[in-house]
Amino acid sequence: MAEVSSSDYTKGHWSAPPAQGSQALSWLVRDGPEYEERKKRSQFVPPSVSIKDVHAAVPRHLFERNTAKGLFYVARTVGLSVFFYKFATQIDEFSWSTAVALGLGPTGRWLISWSFWILFWFWQSVAFAGFWTLGHECGHESVSPYGSLNHVIGICLHTFLLTPYFAWRATHRTHHKGANNLARDETYHPMTRKTLKLPGAAHATKMDYKDLIEETPLYTLFKLFVRQFLGFQLYLVHNRKGNPKYPPGTSHYKPSSKLFKPQDKNYIIISDIAIGCMLLNLAVWIYQIGFHAVWSLYFVPWLWAHNWLVMFTYLQHSDPTVPYYREKSWTFARGALATVDRPVFGWIGVFFWNNIAHHHVAHHFFVTIPFYNLERVTEAIKPVLGDSYCYDSTPTFYALWRSFTQCTFIEDEGDVVFFKNQRGEALRDCPAPQAGKEGEDEAFKLAGL
Repeated sequence: MAEVSSSDYTKGHWSAPPAQGSQALSWLVRDGPEYEERKKRSQFVPPSVSIKDVHAAVPRHLFERNTAKGLFYVARTVGLSVFFYKFATQIDEFSWSTAVALGLGPTGRWLISWSFWILFWFWQSVAFAGFWTLGHECGHESVSPYGSLNHVIGICLHTFLLTPYFAWRATHRTHHKGANNLARDETYHPMTRKTLKLPGAAHATKMDYKDLIEETPLYTLFKLFVRQFLGFQLYLVHNRKGNPKYPPGTSHYKPSSKLFKPQDKNYIIISDIAIGCMLLNLAVWIYQIGFHAVWSLYFVPWLWAHNWLVMFTYLQHSDPTVPYYREKSWTFARGALATVDRPVFGWIGVFFWNNIAHHHVAHHFFVTIPFYNLERVTEAIKPVLGDSYCYDSTPTFYALWRSFTQCTFIEDEGDVVFFKNQRGEALRDCPAPQAGKEGEDEAFKLAGL
């Protein structure tokens, strides 16, 4: 099989390498060369990179936010979504005229209709996920230097997808201030040996792991389906997979939730009112044209959009080769480097999802830098990051399956820990972690938090 350089992937111009015979699709289920290289470095040494050095490597003009340019990207994504919607409203007519032109009967017309609907659902879900990523950029105030404009756009885009903008923004900010810090991080909190009720590592047997955590492939697929399509909304409603330090009943919709600071209360109420208005609009729409139509035009692409956003956000930090830190060893830079850049869906991820997966490491170092500058930021900081920079060209769906099946739990003790699989095995270890020394306040300031 011909080799493909990592630069081909990082630029988002990757295409499947040539192959012959039974190996024609083997590249779809193969670990990327960067992942294989990290596996070889099984003895992990926590990075000593300073955010000052990273900050100094970035040209100042890349920090500038351009309102006109930001609005262009918003208008482009919204415009394409409107185009897809208009296409969907004409599917019945398209199907009929196409079937007549081809001399097809009812079965042929049915097949053409379903083909058009699948085409619409895919592209509209991609556009909806683009809404969410642009709302994410607004939450970081990187679309425009004007905070109010960012928030108006952000609440419109996120509310349309039933995401409470200000509530999500508050917890997402906390995530950036404590990425992969087990005491502080907000999302995709890993299970531990204790929560799974496993025996201690020194005493656990293969049968213990098999009896307590091994799953059938069918059950794993069911769990993956629930997590992908419903997981984000369940997290918003009752903190599913969120930090377990919060009490039962924690929700992004409760202004009094421990997720928020007292000064956030009015903003959370505004988010709730906006979500209520969106639900009312959907109810009126259903009353006017029927549930089946709204299901096809809105809810199906909405569900698939959730699948995409859960996919790329999960893969940004959940990987068998990426560490989690406890307070003693964590620094802001180490948390930012516990992030993986991936060429998710190639040009689609660049064009529609605004580099949210392609250049997420750079985003964690500098949250207010506009997404359209992140590729150049990544290239500027890579020499400073060296081997600490994590990139993975593993095909996206295989990487998702790999992380979901191998990132099972972590140990309850240890300053630096890695995911273990269903057999209690970890790919990497950190025998002698170094305590973190970086000042947090200065790091947050340089990052734009």
